[in-house]
Amino acid sequence: MERQYVAVDLHGRRSMIVRENEAADERAVTKIDNDPAALAAAVADAGPNPEVAIEATYGWYWAVDVLEELGATVRLVNPSGLAWDDRRVKNDYLDCRELIDRMRLNKLPEAWIAPPELRELRELVRYRAKLVNLRTGLKAQVKAVLAKHCLHPPVDDLWGVAGPKWLDGLELPDGYHIRVESLRDLVALFDREVAMLERRIHQELREHPGYRAIQALNGVGPVLAAIFVAEIGDVGRFSSPEALCSWAGLTPKHKESDRKARRGKITKKGSRLVRWAAIEAVSKQRGGPKLKIDYHRIAARRGKNIAAAAVARKLLTLVYYGLRDGDIRSLAHAEAA
Repeated sequence: MERQYVAVDLHGRRSMIVRENEAADERAVTKIDNDPAALAAAVADAGPNPEVAIEATYGWYWAVDVLEELGATVRLVNPSGLAWDDRRVKNDYLDCRELIDRMRLNKLPEAWIAPPELRELRELVRYRAKLVNLRTGLKAQVKAVLAKHCLHPPVDDLWGVAGPKWLDGLELPDGYHIRVESLRDLVALFDREVAMLERRIHQELREHPGYRAIQALNGVGPVLAAIFVAEIGDVGRFSSPEALCSWAGLTPKHKESDRKARRGKITKKGSRLVRWAAIEAVSKQRGGPKLKIDYHRIAARRGKNIAAAAVARKLLTLVYYGLRDGDIRSLAHAEAA
């Protein structure tokens, strides 16, 4: 049977599937209502072990699992690497045709397909991060209500020991009082859910050698270690620490033409959560004695923001070796180097 290429343009409820042979002759254009059986039936017509390109768009997990169960070679495409916004005409059919053309030329910007168990861990880690962001917004609302009455808390942390006692003693008009109390109840609810997630995540990772090893780094506790493990996944897919830093969006932009080369700000293209975790890890302790010296040296010359990004790259390099080797001694050796 002739070899075929398949492209799937996945949407929330419906999808388009286009099949071509090696000679770029179109074999079928199919529209389906999203359902595992319908997708399997449409792709099965391509014969055994087809190559299938599918974008990493909303809800792609189920579709990739179905395709892999069929024995397809799945190419998960990173949409940000396609740069389709400037096309004069863009529709599902043309998208599929271009995916096939790029697949045939081996020019697809591919993303890594995390195994199901890692995707499940990511679900917990990302959900925790989402809840923390929402909780931060609730706390900010409390301070906004207090500001309307020119009330200044006596402590920076309203959610520690002294802060709640101070809030209990406030006398506010009914409307404002109701809002503050409601917000405090919601924060308490979020605290409970975040704590539950942290316990579950730690339970899942407590035997993971990399998870334990990287917590030897100053500034990396269980929460940040879990983010690194879940989001990076198989660190062996990166050829070097520099590749990991680039994937996290922590490397400077580089533009070169003829004899001129310019390096700008960090790209911020990649894993936002890993980038945040690396910056957060060095925000207070600066990554330990050696990295703290580097931070102050760079900050004196180029400013605090550039220094923080540079030290975050150094810390992420140590995370790379810790996840790769699962050994604290290798971390000490890499830091000394």
